Amino acid sequence: MLKKTFTTLVILLFSLPLLAKPIALDELNVMPLMNGQTIPSASLKDLNGTNVDIAKLTAGKPSIIFFYRGGWCPFCNSQMGQLQAIEPQLLEMGYQLIGISPDTPEKLKASMTKQDLSYTLLSDASLETSKAFGLAYFTSAKVTERYINKMKLENELWQTPQGEKRLVLPVPAVYISDAKGLVHFQYVNPNFRVRPAAELIVTAAKLALK
Repeated sequence: MLKKTFTTLVILLFSLPLLAKPIALDELNVMPLMNGQTIPSASLKDLNGTNVDIAKLTAGKPSIIFFYRGGWCPFCNSQMGQLQAIEPQLLEMGYQLIGISPDTPEKLKASMTKQDLSYTLLSDASLETSKAFGLAYFTSAKVTERYINKMKLENELWQTPQGEKRLVLPVPAVYISDAKGLVHFQYVNPNFRVRPAAELIVTAAKLALK
């Protein structure tokens, strides 16, 4: 009886609407969307500045969603190039490929031109989607200062619970969902220098369709 009750509670928990999670104090304390959960409703902007809902965009179509820090990040640019190389395989399997970052629509356009990208890039400057996926975190004071001064980032600074102004970024992540928005695979790594190999994503995409 106890086991049945526990199973029922777990099912109810995963079926509840997902609310935006608070911004984590650092990259090690994010609470990301997990396998078995569904893509949450959250607003983004496309290249033209038009609002797009990620749940509606992925409804009815298998999707591969990746979160990256911005076009200023060399590790992100390398990953974006690798994903461009495997996009034909993903399209053949019926997937759409979507990249999400805090970059503005204008900066997304620059990234697409520079890297000759053909997949969808969406702006999460408001961090609504990064928070909904549980990926948003405050960078340290040192990192905030370095990125703002060295990288010349114009991202909005957010106030920490202690009242300090900090840069907020998403932990790099990859999600694979089916046509119903159910997540079958997720890769979230607080170490922004490490990204999943393209071969891993292709394999995971194949398995998600079975």
